[in-house]
This record gives sequence, C-alpha cells and structure tokens, in this order.
Amino acid sequence: MTNKIDLAGRHAVVTGGAQGIGRAIVARFLESGAAVAIWDRDLALAQQAAAELKGRGRVVAVAVDVTDYGTVERARDATLADFQRIDILVNNAGISGPNTKTWEYPLDAWRSVLSINLDGPFHCCRAVAPAMIAQNYGRIVNIASIAGKEGNPNAPAYSASKAGLIALTKSLGKELAGYDISVNCLTPAAARTAIFDQMTQEHIDFMLSKIPRNRFVTVEEIAALAAFCASADCSFTTGAVFDISGGRATY
Repeated sequence: MTNKIDLAGRHAVVTGGAQGIGRAIVARFLESGAAVAIWDRDLALAQQAAAELKGRGRVVAVAVDVTDYGTVERARDATLADFQRIDILVNNAGISGPNTKTWEYPLDAWRSVLSINLDGPFHCCRAVAPAMIAQNYGRIVNIASIAGKEGNPNAPAYSASKAGLIALTKSLGKELAGYDISVNCLTPAAARTAIFDQMTQEHIDFMLSKIPRNRFVTVEEIAALAAFCASADCSFTTGAVFDISGGRATY
C-alpha cells in the first residue's frame, strides 16, 4: 500500500513517460488523481503505455522530440488545447551515452547526450513556464542523477548533462520563486531500466558498488518522491536537490 498524495484535478506532462522511470511516474500520478500527457519521441510506445494505463485515469500520448524546440512548442499547444492547463512538468527523458574515457569520447555522442539530457529540459521549461506563470501555479520536477553531483568515471557526457540540469533547476527555481511555482530536481542512484542496455556491465557494477543499500533504486521509489515534489504540499522548497541515492550521497 502506497501513501496517498493528492494530485486530483492537476494536469501533468511527463517526458520520456513511455517506459522506465517516466512510466512509473505516469502511473503514480494517475493513481494520485492527475491527468497525464506522455511526451515521448516513440509515439507507438507512448500510445501503448497510455492504453495500458487508461484504467487508472486520463492519459494521452503526444509525439515529442525534446531536442527540437518546435516540436516541444507544438506538444505544449496540443496539451493545453486538450487539458486547458499544465500544472506539472516532469523532465525525465534522457539517455546514458557510451561508457568511454573523456579523451576517447565520440564527439557526436557528446552532442547527442547533452542535446537530450540538458537541451531537452531547457526547451520544455522554456515552453511551459509562461503558461504556469499566467496561472500562478506550477510544479517542475527534473530527473537528474547522482552522477551530476559526483561525476561518474567513463560517463563524462551523462555526468556533465545531469550537473547542468541541477544548475538549471537552481537558476529557474530562483526566477520563478515569486509565483506559486516550485522547481526541484531528483538525483537518484541508478535504477534497473532500459537505460542499462546502453551501459557496460563494468559500469553497472561500479554504480552498484557505490550504493550502501547494496541495491538499485526502484522506479516506484523515484515516482513516489516525484509525486511529492509535484504536489501542492511542496509549496516552499524550490531550487532544491532531492537525493534518492541509497546512502551514496551523504552531503
């Protein structure tokens, strides 16, 4: 039995919501009473997720490439036309990139990781923030990573992108502090999702070795924390970093 977080009447956007952490967040939001738009570049997978979750609440699938600001604007407009408002934005879409030394890291891979993991959340925040300002309410939750605080070896682009997302959270949180809009980020340890398919076993073992709880975080645990940050109860804290690292981060 999960604790109850009230999101009734709220309308949420979750990027990369078709699978993994994003899908768990969508499910938790629906169970909490929110309507959810899954923004994902894999429309077929998003539609499948929406069909499987529709029994829990109102959920729609929208095709979005977060690296392309024009498609983000169109997705925002379509979502606003459908929902009338966007109360919650979760920037979850991301990739890990290859596990390679910095001096050997492929240039195109660096650009791809930064484009999705950092440009993507910037695009979504830029597009959605004005609507939240106009309604004087909003909750933005950015899914960063413990790698953004500590820097994982052999993951320079991923670490740098998540560090940038943490800084974006702090900057935007200050900018929106005069409204009832909070901007916070989560820094989870690794969760066993499809993103592991992009990593070497050596890197996976390294990440596990750093977690005192000696296990990976579950997507449901991340979704529970995201639900609190997306709720009206999260009314004072902004620009904050919520660790969910199993004891890895003690600072």
